[in-house]
Amino acid sequence: MFFEKLKNNESGILLYGQTPPKQNHQNLENLLELRKKRLNLLDVDGIVIYDLQDEGDRNDEKRTFEFVKTIDPYEYYKSLELKFPGIIYKSVGKYSQDEFIKSLKFDKNIANVFVGASSKDQKIKLSLKKAYEIKKEFAKDIPLGGICIPERHEAKHNEHLKVANKTLNGCEFFITQAVYNAINAKNFIDDYAKLNIKKVPIIFTFTPCGSLKTLEFMKWLGISIPPFLENRLKNSIDILQSSVSLSFEMFEFIYRYAKNKGVVVGANVESISTRKVEIEASIKLLQDIKRSIDRKV
Repeated sequence: MFFEKLKNNESGILLYGQTPPKQNHQNLENLLELRKKRLNLLDVDGIVIYDLQDEGDRNDEKRTFEFVKTIDPYEYYKSLELKFPGIIYKSVGKYSQDEFIKSLKFDKNIANVFVGASSKDQKIKLSLKKAYEIKKEFAKDIPLGGICIPERHEAKHNEHLKVANKTLNGCEFFITQAVYNAINAKNFIDDYAKLNIKKVPIIFTFTPCGSLKTLEFMKWLGISIPPFLENRLKNSIDILQSSVSLSFEMFEFIYRYAKNKGVVVGANVESISTRKVEIEASIKLLQDIKRSIDRKV
């Protein structure tokens, strides 16, 4: 399971990522029961639960899908009564210092991932740096992860240094933004492998794309999709199946490449859509990656 693999710095951590339901969902109890049954059937090390931010300050273009507030990620995880740990994202900028301290609940089944501002223009109450300091003082026993964004490495060539600095601040693992550009991931791995520091697991995220609108939303979020791959998806007979195949190919490449470089990696499969067909596709991708990891052990 997640914490054991983390402690052993073991490759092959497998997670499933999900967004909590919106706050005003009309059939919330039924939805929670459905998700509880579906998720408990998964053979994973843990579930990632996101804490959504609007991110409108980061992008001048109109958001593809309307931003909606969701129920609290921690409360959502507890309501699911899952058999595996929760990796709970926490957008620290929305908290005052006192609110943040109160929100740091120790639970042997939960790790946190602190998320900073989506842009320098976003108005925040608490900085990521201050959140690390508070966690170190008030909640040192909570396992902590960080965000890694290969797209930033392409632009600034310093994401490996950001990861190293966050490791010094207590991060024991990292989860990336969704990967559709294997070259960005490779270049990050190259530079991270060269650092003379303690390496921690890097968990790469893979996201099926079931429609052109989902594709546009992924681009709006800042996910790098090379033109030739975008054309491959747009011109495919079945964009969803093509994206699942493409994501699996990228996982196989990244997993092998990182292993040869001495970098411990895992996978997080997420579904950013509420459409049943896309959820089922994400589970198929998860199962394919699980079989691949098991063959490599």
